[in-house]
Amino acid sequence: MYTRTTTVINKTGLHARPGSDFVHAAAKYASKITIRRLDEDEDPVNAKSIAFVLSLGIGRGIGVELAAEGRDEKQAVDELIALIDSGFGDL
Repeated sequence: MYTRTTTVINKTGLHARPGSDFVHAAAKYASKITIRRLDEDEDPVNAKSIAFVLSLGIGRGIGVELAAEGRDEKQAVDELIALIDSGFGDL
């Protein structure tokens, strides 16, 4: 398993378009990928499900942890972290 953390920096967080972009990017990988908020004591959710990602209510300034397990786990997490860190073009 490979895990990394980051903070969401874009204005709208992981809602609507950014959330969809995130899930679409996650779906490209074979690994099981999860995301969770760092400020809440909740279980991680499936990062490939728009419903689960949106249910987290991740806004600007929220820390998140991404974890993946599988043959492409490092590439998956690193790409998703880079996507979040880019601000989805919405800074």
